[in-house]
This record gives sequence, C-alpha cells and structure tokens, in this order.
Amino acid sequence: MLEKQFNHNLLYNGIVHFYIDKKLYSKEKANFIAQAIVKKEAQKRICKNKTCKHFTHNHIRNTETCLVVDCKCNQFTK
Repeated sequence: MLEKQFNHNLLYNGIVHFYIDKKLYSKEKANFIAQAIVKKEAQKRICKNKTCKHFTHNHIRNTETCLVVDCKCNQFTK
C-alpha cells in the first residue's frame, strides 16, 4: 500500500489562516510559524537512510521498500 503524498501547500495555508483568523497573529508571525511546522512535518516524511532521502510516498508501506529505480534503500528509516 502506498502512502498519500504530502501536500505542503494545503498544510501551510491551513496553518496561516488558523493563526491569522483564530489567534489574531500578524501575517508575518503566522507565516513564520507555518514555515517551521511545514519544515518539521516534511522532515518526518523523509527517509533517514543516507543513500535514500526520498519521501514516504516513494516507499511501499508494508515492506518499506523504496520505489525509486536507482535507489538501494531496502527499508524506510525513521
């Protein structure tokens, strides 16, 4: 089974609108917070194997095998 692809734009826009509309933060502060959160979430979804560095949606979830042709990654490393 493949994992759903990470949509950073959707997450970023949702965070910015939340902090501007609900928390009444400035646009600059909301953008800064959103950038930090999206960066952290993207890092969670990248394979920590030094030779791989592909996103989780490029791996098969059950066997954790990388789908990229030239990659030698045998297992997704968290």
